[in-house]
Amino acid sequence: MFRVKEKTMAPDRRRLIVGALAASVALLPGCATTGFGGGAQEALQRLLEISTGRAVERLVAGNGFLNDPAARLPVPPELSRGREGAVLGALLNARPVQQQLSLMVNQAAGEAADRAAPVIFDAIRRLTFADALGIVRGGPTSATDYLERSVGTGIVDAMLPGVGQVLRGFDGNGVLGPVLGAATGVNVVAIQRVVAVQAARSLFGAIGREEAAIRRDPRSARDGLVEALLGGRLG
Repeated sequence: MFRVKEKTMAPDRRRLIVGALAASVALLPGCATTGFGGGAQEALQRLLEISTGRAVERLVAGNGFLNDPAARLPVPPELSRGREGAVLGALLNARPVQQQLSLMVNQAAGEAADRAAPVIFDAIRRLTFADALGIVRGGPTSATDYLERSVGTGIVDAMLPGVGQVLRGFDGNGVLGPVLGAATGVNVVAIQRVVAVQAARSLFGAIGREEAAIRRDPRSARDGLVEALLGGRLG
């Protein structure tokens, strides 16, 4: 049976993510944790930093994508469709194999999100909001939607190495890749971009849910500037 080892995020990796969040927030001009020195743009950047940090930390810990029904990636259809009459194709649809494939895909998403986090933080620091007030008063994920549009396809490129690393090593002996290729007619390498695109979409969805939660309860941000913005006390 094909096996994929469960992995947990090492403590030093978690500290790197938390440290990156703290460092990126500290770099925002005019922002103080309990003060209102910054304007709406700085507050929106801070809202995105906090939302991103929380989403990434949760999803890269252990099997975060797999354990979150809202973030979990499906097994790409290319890994389930065998050639007509292919015995190996039928094997791929067996429940135990599908479970292992699901674990593999979602671990790849976690690795990809870990690698993409610095890219997202950097993009947030460089954001300029043409209509900050419109974003503040928009829907529950308005800031995240703006961020996703601004980052564009660059996030997928940042995720590809992490996805490839997991897909190349998931069976330990490099056997399952050729088996998949024989059964489906699809090169496993070609699946990397499919998984990366799914992972990017899922990650931004998680960031958006964190933003929505903060909007519902601004105090949960534990940040005075964000509270002031969402409470209408910041011009």
